[in-house]
Amino acid sequence: MKLENLILAINPGSTSTKIAIFNGDKEVFVKNIKHETHELEGFKKITDQYEFRKNIILNELKNNNFDLNFIKIIVGRGGLVKFIPSGVYEVNDAMIADLKAGINGEHASNLGGLIAHDIAKSISGSQAFIADPVVVDELDDIARISGHPNFERVSIFHALNQKAIARIYAKEIHRKYEDLNLIVVHLGGGISVGAHFKGRVIDVNEALNGEGPFSPERSGTLPVGQLAKACFSGKYTLEEIKKMICGRGGFVAYLGTNDAYKVELRMMDGDKEAEKIYSAMAYQVSKEIGAMATVLKGDVDAILLTGGIANGKPFVERIIDRVEYIAPIHVYPGEDEMRALAMNGHLILTGEVEAKKYE
Repeated sequence: MKLENLILAINPGSTSTKIAIFNGDKEVFVKNIKHETHELEGFKKITDQYEFRKNIILNELKNNNFDLNFIKIIVGRGGLVKFIPSGVYEVNDAMIADLKAGINGEHASNLGGLIAHDIAKSISGSQAFIADPVVVDELDDIARISGHPNFERVSIFHALNQKAIARIYAKEIHRKYEDLNLIVVHLGGGISVGAHFKGRVIDVNEALNGEGPFSPERSGTLPVGQLAKACFSGKYTLEEIKKMICGRGGFVAYLGTNDAYKVELRMMDGDKEAEKIYSAMAYQVSKEIGAMATVLKGDVDAILLTGGIANGKPFVERIIDRVEYIAPIHVYPGEDEMRALAMNGHLILTGEVEAKKYE
């Protein structure tokens, strides 16, 4: 295999950095580089780590005999930049400034664009991009209305995986993603359900900070009156309330684990409480799918289920039982962020899409 016009995908996490090399759509190398706590604790801000992580990536590629000069596209995991439409964005000075400032929050994914840009600078003819960050915003204006002018619904969801799966499905049926109406459901540590209307996610639950179905570690939409009382009860700090919503909600709160497979095994072993909570999560996901069907006015070409929990046959069956009347259901278990990043890089390399300018 001739290794040229390579794509390097970079996905920084809180305690690891995943990298992969693709030749076209073929993965030729992948590595999950773990970072010990003591290696990272000396950095004040997450974005201060980019030089450290960049050097580790370069050493890993060198040790595996990759000639950097053949890398033409570098795609970093999109961080918490401004709310932007879906697409592939070339890393520029404005983006670098926003990633370093953490304008929408500090997260390890903010390192993706910074590292990609720094490596690309050292390779003649190479370009750095990010693709479909979690802050992709294509909401219809009506979907932003919350019910009170002090609050506005925002778009934070699993955009990278949802968009990639939607495009994969469209390719499988020889249609354009932009010609389809889809409901895409990401089933992971967080759960997001998006209404994809002709290539735009016009409505989606805010999957990070408490909206939509509960998930293995997030509470989803809570009864707001009871939540308000809890906030002013004196029993909890702000940080404890935030953890209750994201991190210690869902399965964690009810069952003491964020592992959906363990919950499934407990259910199969006769644990009635595990079965009740497991079924309730599938019930809430189904309700959200039904809601998104109304957003699309019932004109739904397909429902796509993806993410790690889509591996759970009993969970998928519970959803199918409630929503199969809406549209055909297709299941894409797991999530492959590296392949999704590389797919976007390949679209740029082949000229199938044009990079957008971040402003």
